[in-house]
Amino acid sequence: MRLRFIIAIDGPAGAGKSTVARRLAARLGYRFLDTGALYRTVTLAALRAGLDPDDEERVAALAESVSVVLEPGDDGVRALLDGEDVSSEIRGSAVTTAVSTVAALPRVRAAMIPLQRAIAAERGVVAEGRDIGTVVFPDADVKFYLDADPAVRAGRRAAERGDADVQQVEAEIVARDRQDSGRAVAPLRAAEDAVRLDTTDLSIDDVVERLVAAVEG
Repeated sequence: MRLRFIIAIDGPAGAGKSTVARRLAARLGYRFLDTGALYRTVTLAALRAGLDPDDEERVAALAESVSVVLEPGDDGVRALLDGEDVSSEIRGSAVTTAVSTVAALPRVRAAMIPLQRAIAAERGVVAEGRDIGTVVFPDADVKFYLDADPAVRAGRRAAERGDADVQQVEAEIVARDRQDSGRAVAPLRAAEDAVRLDTTDLSIDDVVERLVAAVEG
């Protein structure tokens, strides 16, 4: 197999992107780039600074001034904010509630693109997110778009969070889908040349095997 420098995986929340990307990267010996962790770290920085998540000018200025570093960790990725390990804190409810708003800010997204590309310049990567194949790495060697039924995605996300209210999680996911797909800058959509895969009835292992076959094919 020839070296595939960049593999892009896009899709909505709960489609299995992070788990699949992490396993695919390990399988191929590539680095896993969790772009969601970048936006969550910036969101945490904004919340700590007492900024309104809608304040594009101030949040973007903060995003451009703080140090955000992603490192390999025992659970996939360690997120460092100005040298502090915030891997657990960025998964908390406060960040989860605000991250969609922050991630939709054009100047914040613009600030994150050079960082993502710099990480990919170091070695082969498997990057996952919502605009990886369309905006961040439009020339990626292989692009995938994963999706699944909203109820199934809600069940997966609820299990990850230990949340018993699956219906509420589904409502949150549908709202997130609407916000991500409807935003003016870098909306959630499949790249024209992406391989699309519905993961509703597939196990993580099944999805990984299908992606490996596509990469090696």
